[in-house]
Amino acid sequence: MSNKVVVKVENVSMKFRMTTEKINSLKHYFIKRLKNQIKYNEFCALQDINFEIKKGEVFGIIGLNGAGKSTLLKIIAGVLKPTTGTVTRKGTLAPLLELGAGFDEELTGRENIILNGMILGFSKEFLLEHTDEIIDFAELRKFIDSPLKNYSSGMKARLGFAIATAVNSDILIVDEALSVGDYKFRKKSEQKIKDIIASGATVIVVSHSSTQINTLCNRVLWLEGGRMKMIGETEEVSDIYMEVDKEEKAKMKAVTKAVTEAMAEAEQTPQKGKTPKKKGNKEDSNKK
Repeated sequence: MSNKVVVKVENVSMKFRMTTEKINSLKHYFIKRLKNQIKYNEFCALQDINFEIKKGEVFGIIGLNGAGKSTLLKIIAGVLKPTTGTVTRKGTLAPLLELGAGFDEELTGRENIILNGMILGFSKEFLLEHTDEIIDFAELRKFIDSPLKNYSSGMKARLGFAIATAVNSDILIVDEALSVGDYKFRKKSEQKIKDIIASGATVIVVSHSSTQINTLCNRVLWLEGGRMKMIGETEEVSDIYMEVDKEEKAKMKAVTKAVTEAMAEAEQTPQKGKTPKKKGNKEDSNKK
């Protein structure tokens, strides 16, 4: 691997097995498992993925829902092991995949900074030293000593983001983390990512926001049905993808409209053997 390449994905494929029947209980599952009676279907989430990311690049991954974007990020982060293929990384890595994963609802926000930070690989000493900085960035000073079960989902996400970005890593992996909180905090988190980029870190980002992708990324990978559809300069790939995305949204809108109209028509059509009720006017009812 070249000195400039910090992430290399080679021949990566990912398959999941899904049961083809409903299993009602854990006992039922183990009985069928021991008898080798469980039938599975194989689902290929990713197939033959190959690319390299160079130091300092901001690399975007786009695609419609179910294209395999989040699965690929988890494989790069080491959360999932691919069925086939390899991923090679150089340097420290900070994954912003599921913000707040590992939080304990009964502990306070302050205690969760230590717990979650250590799960992410930070030392306790580092976290104690940067606790105030994390609290202030998350804008949770008033609530930091309250149990996490009293936090809103947005507050938890802000705390998770602040912990994960407390130190600049060599490689940052971002999966929709830029959409946390309200508009003000989203702008703040975007600026934090830009500061990390300016420090020379390599960033891999998945976002449904074309504006974010176009603003942040140097290159983009377009996934479709778990396969590489296109890879190249952001503007070139993004322009073609946006046209396809518009077409898909138009198709979905047309289908939704057709279903809505069909349901409305069905409600107005009298069922066989039944006579539709006639609506009487006010004058008739007054006569009665």
